[in-house]
Amino acid sequence: METRIAVIGIVVEEETSVELLNDILHEYRQYIIGRMGIPYPKKEVSIISIAVDAPQSIISALTGKIGKLKGISSKTAYQGTKGSPRE
Repeated sequence: METRIAVIGIVVEEETSVELLNDILHEYRQYIIGRMGIPYPKKEVSIISIAVDAPQSIISALTGKIGKLKGISSKTAYQGTKGSPRE
């Protein structure tokens, strides 16, 4: 199955949702290339960057689950596919 590389940027504003977020990321661990977390106490948030290599359907499922968490927002940037404009 063809895979895509994507970077998921996550901003955590609700600390009570962190455990659920970590459970989701653990569930998709086989697709995660790397993860970087940065606490930002000045603004009372944490910033997480996740690099993944997975089929489009898996990336969509992962980001959909993240998007349902209270106090957590995310955006995803995808690798462009050859022969098509960058997304």
